Amino acid sequence: MADSVEKTDGEWRDELTPEQYQVCRCGGTEPAFSGKYWDTKTAGTYNCAACAAPLFSSDTKYDSGSGWPSFWTAISEGAITEKRDVTAGMVRTEITCANCDSHVGHVFPDGPQPTGLRYCTNSASLDLDPSE
Repeated sequence: MADSVEKTDGEWRDELTPEQYQVCRCGGTEPAFSGKYWDTKTAGTYNCAACAAPLFSSDTKYDSGSGWPSFWTAISEGAITEKRDVTAGMVRTEITCANCDSHVGHVFPDGPQPTGLRYCTNSASLDLDPSE
């Protein structure tokens, strides 16, 4: 399903806010403790801000202390794509939306059980759809 949404750079710029464009399409990162979802406890589904694909559930969100929204697993297998990232002078695993290839954040092996993973995301790359 990777890259199933194809848009021109101009279309992305028109549809996303400048912050969303910088994070989702350019791989940027918002400052820690600044995003609208880092401490949100609202139940719901976190969708991709660029294409609305479901990425994470509030059921797997936890306070990692990092200042970014963190989840211990994706909402479903295949929702997130992982890529090797060697920018910023380190080796990390970038996570992107499998539907539109937007940058979401990074995944680290220091999360809680049952997965032991921490999907460290940017609020700018997410859109919370609250549960009713």
